Amino acid sequence: MTYSGDVQVGGPADVRELPELTITKLAVGPWENNAYLLRCTATGQQLLVDAANDADRLLALLDGGSLDTIVTTHQHGDHWQALEQMTRVTGAKTVAHPLDAPALPVAADRTVEHGDKIAVGEVELEVIHLRGHTPGSIALHYNGHLFTGDSLFPGGVGNTNKDPERFTQLFDDVVQRLFERLPDETWFYPGHGKDSTLGAERPSLAEWRERGW
Repeated sequence: MTYSGDVQVGGPADVRELPELTITKLAVGPWENNAYLLRCTATGQQLLVDAANDADRLLALLDGGSLDTIVTTHQHGDHWQALEQMTRVTGAKTVAHPLDAPALPVAADRTVEHGDKIAVGEVELEVIHLRGHTPGSIALHYNGHLFTGDSLFPGGVGNTNKDPERFTQLFDDVVQRLFERLPDETWFYPGHGKDSTLGAERPSLAEWRERGW
């Protein structure tokens, strides 16, 4: 089946098979968060992006396999409701940016900065620090596939609570660290809702800057 990224709370996960990585997207309630399970096809090692909620459904995605790492994209509570249970059950190591890690319910086993790499088996994910939604928000990039947390969505950047300085910081980071570096075909997977590509959103950048959100 063709991957669309269109998932609903309570509905099935959607799966994308890449040569080196399998991406499984699941929506969990009550805030319609997306969680992404990444599995290295060579080694079977697995990494979860945001243990948002509903640990039982997240555990079911493992299909009896182990979970090696949980990356939390940022400190907001809707992205880590299942973090404590998932780490307790699986023994997974936890990763976050140092500016957001203190707000999490589980101490980070590793903190990462802009440009660092996180391994899942033989695959390396690049850490991209996107400041503004929270001080320590991060995205993860692998070979044209970008997990953006709440920093970039179809239609705009993440919420900066109408703070002009925070908006400018986030917009500038998104433009400089994503749109100016990565090609149009880069597919991004946000923390809520549907996916998109940088090419689909690029024509709207001037509009986003003008409106200020």
